[in-house]
Amino acid sequence: MRLLKNSLLALLIAASSSCQNKATTPTPTTSTTIADTSTMVFIPSGVYTMGGRSNQADFDEFPRHEVRVSAFYMDPTEVTNREFKTFVDATAYITTAEKDIDWEEMKKTVPKGTPKPDPSVLKAGSLTFAPTDHPVDLRDYSQWWEWTHGANWKHPEGPDSTIEDRMDHPVVHISWDDANAYASWAGKRLPTEAEWEWAASGPNTDNKYPWGNTPIEEATDKANFWQGIFPYKNELLDGYYTTAPVKTYPANGYGLYDMAGNVWEWVQDRYDIDSYKNFADKGVVEDPECTTTYNDPREPNSPNHVIRGGSFLCNESYCSGYRVSRRMRSSKDSSFAHTGFRCVVDAD
Repeated sequence: MRLLKNSLLALLIAASSSCQNKATTPTPTTSTTIADTSTMVFIPSGVYTMGGRSNQADFDEFPRHEVRVSAFYMDPTEVTNREFKTFVDATAYITTAEKDIDWEEMKKTVPKGTPKPDPSVLKAGSLTFAPTDHPVDLRDYSQWWEWTHGANWKHPEGPDSTIEDRMDHPVVHISWDDANAYASWAGKRLPTEAEWEWAASGPNTDNKYPWGNTPIEEATDKANFWQGIFPYKNELLDGYYTTAPVKTYPANGYGLYDMAGNVWEWVQDRYDIDSYKNFADKGVVEDPECTTTYNDPREPNSPNHVIRGGSFLCNESYCSGYRVSRRMRSSKDSSFAHTGFRCVVDAD
């Protein structure tokens, strides 16, 4: 029974992309309102070396390469529940997590011959964190993720939970599609991966973390991440078990909050395992354009996009997502309890 549960969960983790029914989603009208950049942070143009900055860096953070980024404005915080509710109230938008899974779409992203799950498994929901009470194999994400029917941005832990006392927390259970819908409505867009890393460095490009180079063991007052032994012992030294209100921790050098921890943040880019190699030996790359292809041998059928910044679940033992250069990926219409976003606007 445990094996069956894990097998189904693994499918949902790997293939929740392109699997929710899209027919019931209202298309939000693109806002004609120009975004109010007075509430945003100006990020100046500059040149920096993009890529791994420590011996913790993963293989897809190399090779390091020179990038020039044009000036832009960035939201000082991740989009909050209050802000996302304003969008939903104005557009009647329905998020990915609020729609039943379409098996005909899902089976395109899983190994050929995979049997159709029981219809009850395909009901609307999202992935929520389920801590264990013992050590587990950290290569097996199904050990701590649980498919929860009724979990969505309004109900982060499931249908019996609420955001009433979390309106200033970052919105979660947001897919890349959802984030783009909001950004379009707000007259904004998602940042590119190069913009995000430049902004997170804030403005010291030697920084390993958005707060500087203070070791993670001494940085429990710098960001919301997992202290202790993941996924069963959280010492709560940062004060929060899940998300924290935005602006709880100090801003980085540019005045941006939560560029490390709290929730992962979607960026524009499709995940291409070779994208950094493509920029090697090209000198200074001007405003790198997002790749037009998906290239992830680990999940070849999944349209993965890059996420940045880490979350309240990140820990040195397996993730270290709070590093400035850390790259992770997720399918574009998957949603999790630890994933949100922020927006940017061109300066010109």
